[in-house]
Amino acid sequence: MNKKTLLLEIGLEEMPARFVTNAMNELTTRTESWLKDLRMNFESVQGYSTPRRLAVMVTELEDKQPDIEQEAKGPSENVAVKDGAWTKAAEGFARGQGVSVDDLYFQELKGENYVYAKKYIQGENVLSLLPQLKEVLLQIPFPKNMKWADNDLRYVRPIKWITALLDEDVIPFEITEVYSGRSTQGHRFLGNKVELDRAEDYVETLMGQHVIVNPLERKQAIQSQIEDIADSEGWVIPVNEDLLEEVNNLVEYPTALFGSFDESYLQVPDEVLITSMREHQRYFPVMDKENNLLPFFITVRNGDHRHLENVRKGNEKVLRARLADAEFFFNEDKKETLEARLPKLDAIVYHEELGSVGDKVKRVETITRFLALQTKAAPETVETALRAAKLSKADLVTHMVGEFTELEGNMGEYYALNDGETTAVAQAIREHYMPKQSGDLPPASEAGSLVGASEKLDTLLTSFGIGNIPTGSQDPHGLRRQTAGILQIYLAAGWKFDLFAFMEEVLSIIEKEGILKRTVKEIMSDLHEFFELRYKNLLKDTGVRYDVAESVMNAGVSYPHVVMNKSSFLMNQLEDPVFKKEVEAFSRVTNIAQKADEHTVIAPEQFQQQEENNLYEATVSAQEEILEAEQSGNVASAYETLKKLVPVIHEYFDNIMVMAEEEEIKQNRLAQMQRTSTLIRSFADFQKIVFHSQN
Repeated sequence: MNKKTLLLEIGLEEMPARFVTNAMNELTTRTESWLKDLRMNFESVQGYSTPRRLAVMVTELEDKQPDIEQEAKGPSENVAVKDGAWTKAAEGFARGQGVSVDDLYFQELKGENYVYAKKYIQGENVLSLLPQLKEVLLQIPFPKNMKWADNDLRYVRPIKWITALLDEDVIPFEITEVYSGRSTQGHRFLGNKVELDRAEDYVETLMGQHVIVNPLERKQAIQSQIEDIADSEGWVIPVNEDLLEEVNNLVEYPTALFGSFDESYLQVPDEVLITSMREHQRYFPVMDKENNLLPFFITVRNGDHRHLENVRKGNEKVLRARLADAEFFFNEDKKETLEARLPKLDAIVYHEELGSVGDKVKRVETITRFLALQTKAAPETVETALRAAKLSKADLVTHMVGEFTELEGNMGEYYALNDGETTAVAQAIREHYMPKQSGDLPPASEAGSLVGASEKLDTLLTSFGIGNIPTGSQDPHGLRRQTAGILQIYLAAGWKFDLFAFMEEVLSIIEKEGILKRTVKEIMSDLHEFFELRYKNLLKDTGVRYDVAESVMNAGVSYPHVVMNKSSFLMNQLEDPVFKKEVEAFSRVTNIAQKADEHTVIAPEQFQQQEENNLYEATVSAQEEILEAEQSGNVASAYETLKKLVPVIHEYFDNIMVMAEEEEIKQNRLAQMQRTSTLIRSFADFQKIVFHSQN
């Protein structure tokens, strides 16, 4: 078979940058799946994209499908043959398979003979099948689609051209009266319409038309150009990955350049200037070696090096207006204190069933006070946390946060310092949003941790309280992220209280406001399940095996630090053969304990042998020691106490028949097994742990 190169490109009006990469990946994977479904053999599928095009190139595509032989099962022998002749059922089966009845044969299946036929399917010429690629293009999912002209098709942007080649042959099809061909378009301003002689010329031809179609090469070019500028000027240019991805999908032929702005704007907080440059202009900020912001910026032009001075001046002019707005907002905001803004929060609806933002702030203050008692925070820390909680949302009604919502908290810190608040209060205001997303750091200060956890707990508990619980991939209020944040803060702050008992008490306080639509019991039941999933993700992220996580969590999840410590401890024990023997002893107890009547109460006076007394006394002695060691965070000590039971357990089973003939004795011994099992399972459900055989 001959091997060919397939090119498929759809040209569009400029797509939103955030759509481009996912659309390219979808086209690539869907093309690959389509080829495999049609039994087309190929080497690779490479995706390409720019703001104006999506493309795939398939290499080493065989020009013909392979021939195949299929075996089809027909009716049973007693249906296919009657009086030594083929029945109509057999003849119909043969026709359906495209063979003669002479080609039919019998095979045994589960003790009965059935008629079979071998069907030979000749592979088709690939070129005749490729027009169906039109459907692959039409099935690319986009977050938003549009209609244009009088077409019925809804697509991301109007289609301008379609390039479809198998080597030098055009693959013919049409979408909205745009017909496929060998033409493609170069850069909108620097390039021209070009004809491709062969599919494999695609990348090189477009490069000659000022289009870099490989997004990875385009991104590397941007990074390299930025690094060259930084090296030349002695700057440090922090490259935000999300911004780099966006800029990459805004250009076809990138050229990086730098511009400047007036130093007077540096009086505005760095976060404001950087956000204004990034969000409004897609500029990269410039820092010095000491990480101080400099009055320069990096931008990426969609074009070559010609007339760069004009481009620089144009970008500087636009940025000047943006920064003037930011400076105005900052100076205006400083004229009114955060405390003076608090009444405005009462006019902002937080949730129609949960009241205003002002109502939320009051709940956060209450939870913060209660949480500070739980953590035994120092009086000065409590004072700081309560002041920060009160002012935590005041920056939402400032001009700056109205313009840049992502600066919430950051502007609160600046304005708090401007108002004369303490550094600790200002820091806690900023930190109470932390961590905002996975991978972020938790608050560094104790006050920030108190307010941050309280704010997230309020969001979580009130949402569950009115029935807003995430389902599937739907989580409009970010409750999974909020819950992960609560756990991260708890662990980072070194807290050691019962988190679920605390949440239940907080719900009881909120319940008095009359805003909950469900009972505390119902809410707590859902919260247990919800938190367990977050625990599993958290443990997985730290390298804990699934079975170990299950074993620990089955022992209880009320104390996050205990869950984390146990998981780490058990992971370190897995390779120890002695540990495996200990687990076998524990599992022997928990296995037989399942036969006990849970309502039976152990009666030590009915013990008949010393081994029963020994196990009972060892269990009672270990119980308090284990609980105390766990809650203090000394998991290793707790396990050392637990494993002292192992020789006692072995002696017990060597000398005691649990399933005694006398019913009363049997039930008492089962009750003892249940008591010991409860203690073992309070540390971990060891039966969940999987030991892999050693070869």
